[in-house]
Amino acid sequence: MENDEGKADIEITPETRFEAVIGIETHVQLNSRTKAFCRCAYEYGAEPNTRVCPTCMGHPGTLPVLNSAVVKKGIAIGTALGAKIRRTSKFDRKQYFYPDLPKGYQISQFDEPLCYDGSIDVVLPVEDGGEVKRVGITRAHLEEDAGKLTHAKGEDGKKYSYADFNRAGVALLEIVTEPDLRTGREVAAYGSELRRIVRFLDACDGDMSRGSMRNDVNVSIRPVGRERFGTKVEVKNMNSFNAMARAIDYEIARQEELIRSGRGDEIVQETRTWDEAAQKTVAMRKKEGLADYRYFPEPDIPKLRLSEEFISNVVASMPELPSMVRARYAALGLPPADVQVLVEDKELVTYFDAALSSSAKPSAKQVANWLTGDIMAHLKNSKMENVSQLPLSPEALGEFCAMIDAGEISGKIGKDLLPELLEKGGSAKKLVADRGLSQVSDPREIEALVDGVLEANAGQLEQYRAGKTKLKGFFVGACLKASGGRANPSLVDRILQAKLDGVPIDVA
Repeated sequence: MENDEGKADIEITPETRFEAVIGIETHVQLNSRTKAFCRCAYEYGAEPNTRVCPTCMGHPGTLPVLNSAVVKKGIAIGTALGAKIRRTSKFDRKQYFYPDLPKGYQISQFDEPLCYDGSIDVVLPVEDGGEVKRVGITRAHLEEDAGKLTHAKGEDGKKYSYADFNRAGVALLEIVTEPDLRTGREVAAYGSELRRIVRFLDACDGDMSRGSMRNDVNVSIRPVGRERFGTKVEVKNMNSFNAMARAIDYEIARQEELIRSGRGDEIVQETRTWDEAAQKTVAMRKKEGLADYRYFPEPDIPKLRLSEEFISNVVASMPELPSMVRARYAALGLPPADVQVLVEDKELVTYFDAALSSSAKPSAKQVANWLTGDIMAHLKNSKMENVSQLPLSPEALGEFCAMIDAGEISGKIGKDLLPELLEKGGSAKKLVADRGLSQVSDPREIEALVDGVLEANAGQLEQYRAGKTKLKGFFVGACLKASGGRANPSLVDRILQAKLDGVPIDVA
């Protein structure tokens, strides 16, 4: 079998293994106060066509003016992606005709993008080994968004399409990867890391349901060992990373089935959409080529020239990035699973850091345990957006965790107290004092408690000493219950074990 260039290709047999080659284009909506080239503000959900002006509508005689805030956010994201920042770049007109594009063209960047040649390290899911994969970034360029079409039936029962141009002209940064990804899970992991980055930079809210971050994925497959790529298919309309992974895995399976059944010529360069209800990709339209867009330099916008000082000031003002936070938390001894939960949300990082630096000086692991467990569950059940909405301050959480570290209260008492602290805030120390819940850590008190439990359960004690050592758990539970949950668990365990074994008590 030969390919189109006459070179020997790999014969397809039932044993042939395939691999996917995947690249992703992400449109990040930059959260500047005004649009990219005019002074219109953008507000999600605003009344249709109320955030428009002659400039973003492309009326004759109007001139676009570049928003400097957009450039700064583009530089910050590019730097976070390890990309080079072009000192001189230009804008181009990308020609295409669609009802939601009022000008008949889109101002974009073609051959001289703002950012190029970068990479980011992505922590892969446990299913893929939990390793770190480096994903190349081809380019990241500034452009403006199009409007939005909605389709609905009118009062007369006929179908209508409605154009809302509020979004037209809103600033975007399009980020294009190298074809370095191989599975749906890898793509989802990349998308998640990119969203963390833009959120930490406060450049975009990353809300996929609102279209603030839109991902188009190019998928092709080839036999393992072949260098030449297959025909790539673009998949759109994936509004969550979970949907993205499922859409890609479906498309990989679809293409492989066509090739194995001898219908590989049915894989054409096209755009497909993900049908969530049917759980499959569906053809939308043939994919345009570069020649179809008829790019040429934007005549109304001069070249963008950036000074070293301008770029340095942007870089100097950048906050800590997710990768930096991960390294810092790993140095504290936190396990990767805890680190990944904490780094998912910038607000959570701020809250965690504030709790750690509180005057009580709790241990990092104790704070992480409560934050990633009970507190995250409370946020979800209460439908809160993030920890900043909690009545419980970071300082109060630090005090709470430090009390458990010091043995002033047990973990069980902590679980009993936490719901009230989460609902009303306040001091854990005061709550413990008011309820008389301080942990009992006096060895003499614990010994008396253990003696009472063993005396009350003489039958079980006899069984234990006859070989039923699993009864120890019963005695531990009975001791903690008798103390109202106030007894120091580790001290109970040591004193109880000594009593059960009939050896001297050592509580040093």
